[in-house]
Amino acid sequence: MSQNLFVKDVMSKPITVAKSAPITEALDKMLAEGADPLIVTHNGSVMGTISRAAIAETLGSKKTSTLSPTQIHVSNQTDENYTSVYGDQEAEILIPLLQEFKLVVVLDSEHKFIGKVDATDLLKAMVPNTTTEKLIQNAAVIGQDERVVHLRRRMLDEKMTKFVVMDDSVIAGIVTETDVARSMRDFKTNVADKHQDNQIKNLFVRDIMTAPALTLDENTPVSEFIELIVSKGISAIPVTKNGKLHGIISKYSMLVAL
Repeated sequence: MSQNLFVKDVMSKPITVAKSAPITEALDKMLAEGADPLIVTHNGSVMGTISRAAIAETLGSKKTSTLSPTQIHVSNQTDENYTSVYGDQEAEILIPLLQEFKLVVVLDSEHKFIGKVDATDLLKAMVPNTTTEKLIQNAAVIGQDERVVHLRRRMLDEKMTKFVVMDDSVIAGIVTETDVARSMRDFKTNVADKHQDNQIKNLFVRDIMTAPALTLDENTPVSEFIELIVSKGISAIPVTKNGKLHGIISKYSMLVAL
C-alpha cells in the first residue's frame, strides 16, 4: 500500500438528503446514485446518516402502517452515530473505521464536509492481499416461496441484510434490504390501509428478489470480485463450487482482509 495515499485521493462526492425530506426521496436517491447510506444534513451541517436497512425496517413496521411513505421523514430514521476524518489524513485510517461504519464523512481543514468514503470507494484504491477462499463467508439462504413478512423477521432477528434465494438446490436470486425497502414503499403506496394486513401475507420472496443473481466460481481471482462489486454497485456476490452455492463474498469480508 502506498504511504502517499490520502483520504482525499479515495473520497467521492458526498450524496446528501435533508432531514426534513420524506424517506421516499432518500430511497429514490439511493437507488439512482447507487449509494448506501446517505449523509443527512440540516442547514448545511451533517446530522448523521440514513441507510436502506433503516428505511426497510421503517416501511415494514406496523407502527407506520397507517402512514403514507411520503409522510415519514428522514429525521425519523437518522442514525446520529457517524464518524469523520480529514482529507489530508492517510487513507489507511479508513480501514478500521469502515469495518465499524458504513460511511465516513470527510472534512476539510475548516471542518466543512467535502466528501465521503464507503467500502466501494476504498476498494477502488486498495485490493486485499488474500485468496478468494479466505474471503468466503457462510451464505444466509431463504426459499423463494417464503413470505416477505418471514424474510423481514429473519433480517431483524438474525441481523442479516442479504439472503441468497434458493429454488430447491438452485440459486434463484438474491434478496437484500434494498429489495425490501423498494417493495414496502410500493406496497404501502398501492394498497389501501385497511387491506394491508391481509395482502402483505400474499407477498413472497420471489416477488421482490433480484434475479438472476450474479455469481462467480470459487476459483475466480479476488480482483474480479472487486471489479464486479464496484461496477455493479452491489454489496455481495454468491460464490459457487461445481455449480452449487458455496458461500458469499461481501464488501465487509474484503475490508476485514485489507
